[in-house]
Amino acid sequence: MVVTAATDIEAAHAAAQCVVRTHERLVEFLGAGQTLADIDAFVGQTLRDLDCRSAFLRYRIPGNPPFPSHSCLSLNDCIVHGTHNMSSDPVVPGDLLSIDIGVVHHGWIGDAAWTYAIEHASDLGRRLMECGRKSLAAGVAAMQPGRPLIDWARAVQTLVEGEYDFHLVRGLGGHGYGKKLHGPPFVSNRMPRYRAEWPDAWKTFEPGLLVAVEPMIAVGGPEIDSVPKRWPIYTPDGSLSVHYEADVLITEDGPRDLTEGMQDLPDIVGA
Repeated sequence: MVVTAATDIEAAHAAAQCVVRTHERLVEFLGAGQTLADIDAFVGQTLRDLDCRSAFLRYRIPGNPPFPSHSCLSLNDCIVHGTHNMSSDPVVPGDLLSIDIGVVHHGWIGDAAWTYAIEHASDLGRRLMECGRKSLAAGVAAMQPGRPLIDWARAVQTLVEGEYDFHLVRGLGGHGYGKKLHGPPFVSNRMPRYRAEWPDAWKTFEPGLLVAVEPMIAVGGPEIDSVPKRWPIYTPDGSLSVHYEADVLITEDGPRDLTEGMQDLPDIVGA
C-alpha cells in the first residue's frame, strides 16, 4: 500500500508501535515452563489492553484452515507460522522462540517478529540470532527510494550466506501491507535464480510504500518441510531457525522503520 497523507502515516506508525509494545511486554513475561498456549493467551490479552485485535487469528490462505492463534509461535526448527496448539510441551531453557505479532489498530496493520532464547542460548543459537538481527538492519538500510526491490535481497543474502554461512529460506519473504495484512509487492529474501522466480524483483521502492520485510534463516539449508493444509513450516533437517521482521515506510529521504524500538529487544529472556 502507498500512503502519503500525514494522518495515514501516523496511523500506520501507531499500529506498528502496538506490535513493539506487545514484544516489550513479552520480554517481561517469557520464561521456561510456559506452554505455547500460555504465551498466545498473554499476547491476546495484551492486544486487548492496547486497543488492538490480532491480524492473524482466523486468517485464511488457500490450502490451509483458519489460523488458530493470536500470534505465530515458531519454536526451534519451526521457521514460521507456528501455532499455540502444535505442541503442549512447555518451553525449556535453550529453546529459540520466534514470535510474530500482527495487529489491527484503528483499521491499520502492524506486523513484526523477533526471536528470543529462553534463559540461555548455545553458541550456535547466539550466532544465528546475531545474524538475524544484523541481516534485518542491513536489508532495511538498502531500501532506498528509486532502487529495485532486489537490493533488499542482495544485502540480506550477502550477509546471511556470505558472512555467516547460514541459509535464507527459499520461497518465503516480505510483503506490502497497510489496511490489509498482505498485499503487493512480494519481497523475496533471496536473489532470484531466474527472472520468473521473483517477478517483482525489479520494481522499485517508491516513497509512500509500506512493506513488511522479514528474513527467515535456517542453519541447515534453504528448503522447507511443507505439508499441505498445515500452518507451521519447519526446516526439513530439524536444524535451528530464526525469524525477524520490521514494518518500513519508504520516504524520499530513505527507509523509515515504523517498528523502531524492536532493535532494543534482548536476545535472551527469562534468565
